[in-house]
Amino acid sequence: MNALRAELKSNKFAVELLTRCNFPKPGEQINCAVSGGQDSMAMLLLAVLNGCQVTAFHVDHSLRPGSDQEANTVAKIVKQLGAEFVSKTIAVEPGSNLEARARDARYAVLPRDIATGHTADDQAETLLINLLRGAGLQGLAGMQKNFNHPILNLRRSETERLCQDLAIKCVNDPSNSDLKFLRNQVRHQLMPLMNDISQRDVAPILARQAELFRDDAQVLDELAKQIDPTNAKAVAGAPLAVARRAIRNWLTDVYPPDAATVERVLDVARGKTTACEIGMSREVRRSQQRLQINTKQ
Repeated sequence: MNALRAELKSNKFAVELLTRCNFPKPGEQINCAVSGGQDSMAMLLLAVLNGCQVTAFHVDHSLRPGSDQEANTVAKIVKQLGAEFVSKTIAVEPGSNLEARARDARYAVLPRDIATGHTADDQAETLLINLLRGAGLQGLAGMQKNFNHPILNLRRSETERLCQDLAIKCVNDPSNSDLKFLRNQVRHQLMPLMNDISQRDVAPILARQAELFRDDAQVLDELAKQIDPTNAKAVAGAPLAVARRAIRNWLTDVYPPDAATVERVLDVARGKTTACEIGMSREVRRSQQRLQINTKQ
């Protein structure tokens, strides 16, 4: 066993953190997205400590000078841990919706079962972001605790401490401080303000709320599955919360709708109008009590 693995195994703090994680069983495969930041590095360390067969995937978005060298930082730690390493390079052009376009391009080259290093702080921020965007209950439920989000119970301060304890060199992405991105505004401005106003650390409270929202959302999902969303009469006659969920799930196959779009489709189902736009140059139209998604001419 090399020095880093030995130090990791003997680190009491790491062992305690692992009890709050959700990794596959020891010996099973896990693919980890490792940017080199403290959260993804901590996930990598804990996955190895858990005894998983780990493959670390690093993606260079080619967005800033020197980003190609960050893969070397990750590769060095991965090698010391005895894990596998895969490096991908993509080209994301600067412009509008940069954060979303970079995320989509990144996930396009990663395995579908990729694990990410999102923490309880990320969960709290996601809830607030979705709330600001007018998301429904499903959006407020945030990220699900599973093998794709194995460290969702941990705090950002804990991943930072773990990396410091083991002297892990992490990558500092300057875009994480750029306030032109909504997530950074929530992280660096809104969350501290909420802490000050409430005189407490609100991240665990928000993360817990996301869990409660998820439990409620699962019940609504089961009820919504019993409704044919193309049957206008069935949708119009269903309880409002269930009807909204049935429409939202149906439209998500095309593009995740906002709350206003769902309400417009409900108006079509109720006969208040014959058609409405749903985005992506598509519309929902009612004909003979059936709802159809059509491409606009």
